[in-house]
Amino acid sequence: MTLLIIAYLGGALTILSPCILPILPFVFARAGQPFVRSTLPMLAGMAATFALVATLAAVGGSWAIRANEYGRLAAIVLLALFGASLLSPRFASTLARPVVDLGNNLVNATGGGRGTTTVKSALLLGVATGLLWAPCAGPILGLVLTGAALQGANLQTTFLLIAYAAGAASSLAVALLVGGRIFTAMKRSLGVGDRIRQGLGAAVLAGVAIIALGLDTSLLARLSYASTASLEQAVLDRLHAKRLSGASSELASNEVMIAAAGVKKPFRSDLPVEGPAPSLAGAVEWLNSEPLTTEQLRGKVVLVDFWTYSCINCIRTIPYVRAWAEKYADQGLVVIGVHAPEFAFEKKIDNVKKAIGDFQIGYPVAIDNDYGIWRAFENSYWPAAYLIDAKGQIRYHHFGEGNYNRTEKAIQDLLREAGSQTTASAPVVPDAKGVEAGPDLGNIRSGETYLGYQQAANFASPEGLQADTAKNYSIAEPGLNGWGLSGTWTVGRDQATLDQPGGGITYRFSARDLHLVLGPGAGDKPIRFQVKIDGKAPGPDHGSDIDADGNGTVTATRLYQLVRQSGTVAARNFEIRFLDPGVQAYAFTFG
Repeated sequence: MTLLIIAYLGGALTILSPCILPILPFVFARAGQPFVRSTLPMLAGMAATFALVATLAAVGGSWAIRANEYGRLAAIVLLALFGASLLSPRFASTLARPVVDLGNNLVNATGGGRGTTTVKSALLLGVATGLLWAPCAGPILGLVLTGAALQGANLQTTFLLIAYAAGAASSLAVALLVGGRIFTAMKRSLGVGDRIRQGLGAAVLAGVAIIALGLDTSLLARLSYASTASLEQAVLDRLHAKRLSGASSELASNEVMIAAAGVKKPFRSDLPVEGPAPSLAGAVEWLNSEPLTTEQLRGKVVLVDFWTYSCINCIRTIPYVRAWAEKYADQGLVVIGVHAPEFAFEKKIDNVKKAIGDFQIGYPVAIDNDYGIWRAFENSYWPAAYLIDAKGQIRYHHFGEGNYNRTEKAIQDLLREAGSQTTASAPVVPDAKGVEAGPDLGNIRSGETYLGYQQAANFASPEGLQADTAKNYSIAEPGLNGWGLSGTWTVGRDQATLDQPGGGITYRFSARDLHLVLGPGAGDKPIRFQVKIDGKAPGPDHGSDIDADGNGTVTATRLYQLVRQSGTVAARNFEIRFLDPGVQAYAFTFG
């Protein structure tokens, strides 16, 4: 129930996001129509279609991708005719002659002809709008899609997507109600009903043209990338905390003790008890340690850190986790890294072993390939930190990067509560370099972008993304946060694989750092590549995995830092060309 509430609130917040702008003309074209017979069926059709398409995408079949592409084209045509009929009732009547049923629906939908609005016509337009709607994948929608990726498509996924779409439809209904009253007042006072209808028709056609040309994603990225992410994260944190702690937060026992004069009262932290620590029994293997259990760890303070080795947010957290493990090891802190893979290649234990060596991780790591520990903690994030006290109770959690000082203060408090002589001290300041260095948050206007068709977005190659099929792609100048392929690629569920040498990837980004998760493919042979920025060698703007001339080699499946802008951060054109075939490209991240 809690997840349904979260999903609904996330959908409702989309009204504040630029991602809602492309479909607003279609929605406001219903202003002044009867709510029950016109507005409600349209919003219901939009919500149901979005939920259905998103669920099919979670299944990951190439047939679902192609079906959605054809449905999108049909929706563009339908809404273009709808916009034209708003501009001209005569056109609506003419349209009705060759295609009687469709024409009647369009005439009735617009109210521009002699018919009246019907539930069927409004529902048809809602279905078309739902096929075009692509909401921002903020933290809440990301939570739903991550669950689908880990557990597969199921009824829970569908219900969550329906709740998300219902939230968006609710906020749109409120906006439409307010807008409808304004339009009605204008009609009464100014007698400009025809002009309003024609203006809405022009807006609908403009919206159709922008979406058909793929300009909506780049235009909206210029408005705001962050969108409602901070609001959504606050909702998640608040509701997650309630779910862990129950209806009321139970504070740690701070019983009154009758003591003789001069006897010091034991320290008790005011961190709330969020529940008993779950079992650690789900790991398929342990590295750097024998298998550990919660019973063995009783009496110790335990930091459980969920991570995966190609996740840039996890990588930037590792220096702090490593420093805490070293600083507080003698005072009773045990750090356990739970490696829960996001991509299939991260399930290979040899890959994880190499990453542990590269990151110089010496604390125990549980390999959670089956997500047993992940589910036991009811976790949904990379990275995620949980602090367990000496009595085996969860007392603190944090999701994502940041809040390092607060987390370290919680560690110190629980160590003191357990009887350690730990005193407050300055927080650790790791010497993080290269890819481990913190992000330049003030200049990030680009976000994580997946290349596999399951979660691909903002694809700008004119050929369109083809699932599980070798295809020759081309790309010229993408808009901001648009990307495309050149050469012959096969795009799979999680990654794009280069079939012939000389192919490349282009991305128009705006951030200090650009990273790309790459792998050598099935042959494990090194793959040479060259990077250019704005058509030139990167020079001082090269990342830690290439030289100043842009040359680098893919030797293992991991995250590669390819760009670190050394001067003023600006929007740049990134281009990578592979000299050998077989490379697998998974995801872009930025910092």
